[in-house]
Amino acid sequence: ILCLVSVAAALDFKYHHTEELEEYLKGVHAAYPSLTHLYSIGRSVEGRNLWVLALGRFPTHHKIGIPEFKYVANMHGDETVGREVLLHLVDFLVTSYGRDPVITRLLNNTRVHIMPTMNPDGFEATKVPDCYYTRGRYNKNGEDLNRNFPDAFENNSASIQPETRAVMDWIKNETFVLSANLHGGALVASYTFDNGNPVTGSLNGYSQSPDDDVFIHLAKTYSSNHASMYKGTGCDNRQTFPGGITNGYSWYQLEGGMQDYNYVWGQCFEITLELSCCKYPPAEQLEKFWRDNKVALIEYIKQVHLGVKGQVTDKNGNPIPNAIVEAKGRPHVCPYRTNEQGEYFLLLLPGTYVINATVPGFKSMLKTVEIPDNTGNFSALKQDFSFPEVSDKIRSRVASCPKIPLYQELTRASAAVKPTVHILVLMTVVLVIFK
Repeated sequence: ILCLVSVAAALDFKYHHTEELEEYLKGVHAAYPSLTHLYSIGRSVEGRNLWVLALGRFPTHHKIGIPEFKYVANMHGDETVGREVLLHLVDFLVTSYGRDPVITRLLNNTRVHIMPTMNPDGFEATKVPDCYYTRGRYNKNGEDLNRNFPDAFENNSASIQPETRAVMDWIKNETFVLSANLHGGALVASYTFDNGNPVTGSLNGYSQSPDDDVFIHLAKTYSSNHASMYKGTGCDNRQTFPGGITNGYSWYQLEGGMQDYNYVWGQCFEITLELSCCKYPPAEQLEKFWRDNKVALIEYIKQVHLGVKGQVTDKNGNPIPNAIVEAKGRPHVCPYRTNEQGEYFLLLLPGTYVINATVPGFKSMLKTVEIPDNTGNFSALKQDFSFPEVSDKIRSRVASCPKIPLYQELTRASAAVKPTVHILVLMTVVLVIFK
């Protein structure tokens, strides 16, 4: 046991290549088998595993009421600080559990997934570390993985890469609520949307999501707890970010990005964290980067407990999957739905909201809730819905989400609020055919 613990604790401040990274993660899992679960979501173009370490009281599987959180780093292979910072976050979490009451409660009430590298091929291809662009940014096929996801506004014709497909499947198979992806080359917390159109405000240089207030809060949570990001000074005299945050589109337009994909198709709020002006800094600076980000990384995880959560059940108490649950006034083009356990999670700031639960074919249920700030208690407000007229023999069918959900739909309403939109569309089609 002492040998296993020493393996897990032997993490120094240097760059860990593929074999060392795998050895470290396997050593942590061997030393803390009841707290961790090590798994691969797929392989890179060159066949390297895309490792994820899950941590929590129930690390191997989803538990009802416990939200899923993820950190992903090294999406661009030559942006390396996040890769090493996440390894030290793993070390901090496992060694603090049972000793630090905050970390203990956090892991007892949250399942945290950590992927140190999404682009191991790009990292290994970066032979000469550089503060600026190198070819290691891309995967082995020369594709930028942060331009490779389906886009919410444009039909990007990018060929989906193995690394991208693995993450898409991962998002589909887990109930992720909150996420962040770690980059380098700037010092700022950027939030969705990265792309946009006139409906979302692109003509004014800002692309606003229905949950813009929540995204601003999430970005500020990270920047304000970072050693210097909150100052907003950027990396040169030309670029400043008030409060250390920016709307992605306001910074620069990006098509096929991962954070927009998470929000639209994955029901997961994700922001992008730029952690260093230098993309691949000298190893002797890594300890300072860890100190600068340590508190922010923990405080950001806590935000997964914002808002409201619950279950939707039938008259016999059985869960209803694929029921639509959304806050009124916050329609999503792909309506947010319950998982197989009938669970929903909605990230909302403290305040009064009307939560709308809909099982297609039945009357919607509306409940007014007063949401407190429960992040310190590690549990969002609980609000369940029971449909007495629904039996366990009736199951809500999965409404297909369009592959290109253009956001002009927001000028109308979500399917959960106004199903009459579909009737109007149908009538229009009939009239056209008739003519």
